[in-house]
Order: sequence, then C-alpha cells, then structure tokens
Amino acid sequence: MKHFTNLYTALDETTKTNDKVEAMVRYFRSAAPEDAAWAVYFLSGRKPRQAVPSKRLYAWTREASRLPLWLVDESLHAVGDVAETIALLVAPTGHGTDKPLHWWVEDVLLTLRERDEAAQHEAVLSAWAEMNQKQIFVWNKLITGEFRVGVSQLLVTRALAEVSGLEPGVIAHRLMGDWSPSATFFTALLTPDAKEADASRPYPFCLAHPLEQEPTTLGDIRDWQVEWKWDGIRSQLIRRSSQTFLWSRGEELVTDRYPELRAVGDLLPEGTVIDGEILPWRAGVVLPFAQLQKRIGRKAVTKKLLEEVPVILMAYDLLEIAGEDVREKPLQWRREQLTTVAKSVHAEGVLQLSPLVWAESWADLERQRFESRERFVEGLMLKRLNSIYRVGRVRGDWWKWKVAPYTIDAVLIYAQPGHGKRASLFTDYTFGVWDDGNLVPVAKAYSGLTDDEIRQVDGFIRKNTLEKFGPVRTIKPELVFELAFEGIQASTRYKSGVAVRFPRMLRWRTDKKPDEADTLERVRALLPKESST
Repeated sequence: MKHFTNLYTALDETTKTNDKVEAMVRYFRSAAPEDAAWAVYFLSGRKPRQAVPSKRLYAWTREASRLPLWLVDESLHAVGDVAETIALLVAPTGHGTDKPLHWWVEDVLLTLRERDEAAQHEAVLSAWAEMNQKQIFVWNKLITGEFRVGVSQLLVTRALAEVSGLEPGVIAHRLMGDWSPSATFFTALLTPDAKEADASRPYPFCLAHPLEQEPTTLGDIRDWQVEWKWDGIRSQLIRRSSQTFLWSRGEELVTDRYPELRAVGDLLPEGTVIDGEILPWRAGVVLPFAQLQKRIGRKAVTKKLLEEVPVILMAYDLLEIAGEDVREKPLQWRREQLTTVAKSVHAEGVLQLSPLVWAESWADLERQRFESRERFVEGLMLKRLNSIYRVGRVRGDWWKWKVAPYTIDAVLIYAQPGHGKRASLFTDYTFGVWDDGNLVPVAKAYSGLTDDEIRQVDGFIRKNTLEKFGPVRTIKPELVFELAFEGIQASTRYKSGVAVRFPRMLRWRTDKKPDEADTLERVRALLPKESST
C-alpha cells in the first residue's frame, strides 16, 4: 500500500505526461506482480462496486475525528470530496501500513460488501488507525469507487510497453475485455510470447479526431473513404471458438442485451471480428438515440421492447478474418473483405454495411454534409484508404467532420458547487429559456468557461442568491450564456418537454440582457420533425 500511495501522490502532483509515465514505469518495475496487477486495474479506470455507502463513511468520520457535526458538514462542503475530507479530519495514529496493496484489496476491500455494518465499521476504522494520511485518502478512494488520478489507459499502456519492451498496441489489446488482477495475469501481460486464452477479447478501438482544418488540406478526395457519422453505440461483434461476443467501446460485454445481434454473430465465419455501431432502426431509417437508451442498461430485454426498439449493427470495418488479425492491412482491402463477409451472411438487414458517400470534390462533399440532420446523422467520417486500423485516437488517417452544433441563448437560473478542486466554487449550472413569461429549465452544463470567468460567475452567484435548497441555489436571472449541444429530442421527463445531448457553454453573452434569451418555442423548433409532433 505504501508504494501504491507513493505512486498515486506522484501522479497527482504533476500535469506533465512524461513525468506520469516515468512514475508508473518506476512502480511497475519494482512492484510485486500481484500488486502491480491491481495497480493496472485501478489506473486503467476499472473499479469494484462501492464497498461501503458514503453516508456510513461520513458518520464514522464524525466518530473518529471527534469533531462536531457542523464542522464536519462545513468541511465536506468546502472540500467537496468524501475521501479527501475523511483523510483531512481523521487523525491517524499509525505511521503507515507496510501491508501490500493486493492484501488490502483482496482481504479487506472485496470482502466489505459481504460484512454487516458492525463488521464494516470495525474494518474501516482499523484501517484508518493503521494508515497515514495519504494512505487513508487513497484507501477511501478505493472504498468509495471514486479512484481517479488523471491518467488515461493510453498512458498506462505506454508505461507497461516501456517496462516490457512490447509494442503499445500489444499491451492495449491484452488489456481489453474481461480479466482478473493477479500475479499470473500481470506476468502474462508483459511476456512477449504469451498465448491468447480469452476467445472473447476485443481489439482496442480506432478513434477519429475532429477535423480542425479545411478538408481541402487533406489532398485528393479520391484517397479517402467517406461514410456518414452515425449516433449509436460503437461495438465489436466477435465470432470465435463457436461463440458470439458483442463488446461496447466502454469494454462492456452486451451480448445478452441484443439477441438479434447475437443471432447475426452466430452466422459469421469462425474467427471474424467486425467493428460497427449498434443503431435503433426501423423500416430502413435510424431512430433517435433516445430510443436506444430504452435498451441501454437493460439486462433482461422483453419481447415488447425488442419490437419497439429493433436494432442493427452498422458495419464499419473488419479486424479479424479466419482468425487472422488484419488491422495492419489497408482500409480499402479490409472494406472489400468486409463486403464479402456481409453478403455471405443472410441476416435480414440486421447486419448492414455502412454506406459510402460519393463526391466529385470537397465542395460537393460539404454540400452533402449539410444533409446530415435530415438523415439523422452527426456528419461525415473521413478515412484514408491506405490507413491501417490503429489503437486509440491517432491524428492523420481518420477524421470526423461533424455538422455545427445546435446553439441557443439561455439564462442562468440555478447553480451548485462543483467537485474535487472546484468544490469551493459554483460551477454546475442550470439554464432556462422563456415560456409564457417564465423561465423553464432546459439544460445543465458545467464546462466551457475560463477559470477567470468561473470566478466572476461564482462571485455573482454568491451576491445574487434568491433561495437555497441544500447545495442548490436559485439565482437572480440576469446572466445570459450561449449554449451548444449535439442533439435534441422530445422528452416527457422534463417540464420543458425536451432533452439535449452534451450541452456546454460556448460563451458568456455579456452583451445580452435576460429578456433577449431564447424562447421554449424556438428551442422546440429545433426538434427533428418526427420528434416535434
């Protein structure tokens, strides 16, 4: 635990990528394999379920710190993070534990959920007493399931590749799918000739960068494959060892949630992996993403839901054929092979090839891009014909050329504090638009402002609070902001009757008065035709 805490501290104290990688390299070279395996697990974003409810930890903090309730409450409000608040308030009596990370995780953390409250209380307070302040902080992050330290899986992959001498792509592939942290796993992860034992394991996804320049800078349009950018769930359909597996980009195995796609996978040739998008689809038309959300997270899919929200797999790419990894082959070759595979599968339209968009020039293609919303897509994908299938988001070969986002002007009406380093500032905002003389909430956003603007808005909120409801404050409606969002749909869950996707603040409209903000009628006019009826 001591070495893992030192690693966490080193990662948390720097914003430099190379320093983070070097810290992980030092740790992985010196840590015992059984500890290193759990470090990979946590650093790559995986986590077990929350072991103890935060309310219990909060109550035990009052007991261990012997501080009055009001002071603990104020401390939590100021810090904004349960784990950090506990570490600051609980006075440790120990000098720090030397017990290894894997012991704390396997013998304590993973057993906490099975214990009754009294046993949990004893285990947690005993741990706090044994650890120093930094260890308590990290330990509480693990207990609450909120372990984050500012490293991506890409950086973890880089560090492991440096330690092992393997290509980052090999490490990235071995970290995909289901695996259990153990000394055996970590050793195999870094072993050059380790054999792949998991037939279900997907490949790391190749991702596109937003197009930041004019498309004419990309050269001859004939060197590019162009497709529509669909709005669904990026997935890989795998057929290996006479079994079918469907993985989401979030590395979640979702085979059972989409039985129609499992049936397609059962028809694929042995040793086939297809990269595509799960889309809600009926009568040759894609349905709004809101329809697909009805099936996301549903482990048991009813016959009624299957009929209401049928899905297809829009196939983009072929990653494996006859058991051979073909990601290093040119895209043009992979597309030809994918076409052959798709035609050989009689799947009644459930497996569809992503249609290509043909254009004589970039100007012609831009005209077609403006049709995106009418087609219920987000824009275009540009892929170089000779590109290989890379790992992660790499510039140069794949670009997403999206249509401009929707924008509205809205008034700030509610605010509440942020989290972590922003816990002492009001940074989470709710915005409203006018409807019959009243401001109706239409979106929540917390990103898009500069640090200086956040401080100015925070100051305004503190001076112009009308009401308080717990952490939420009702604000005097004077500040206008331009909001951007990627999609909009009708929704009965909200008073406004609409829900927007990925809202963020584009700018603070200091030039506008609140009565110049948009109306709900104007917002509803943005709804797709089928959603507005």
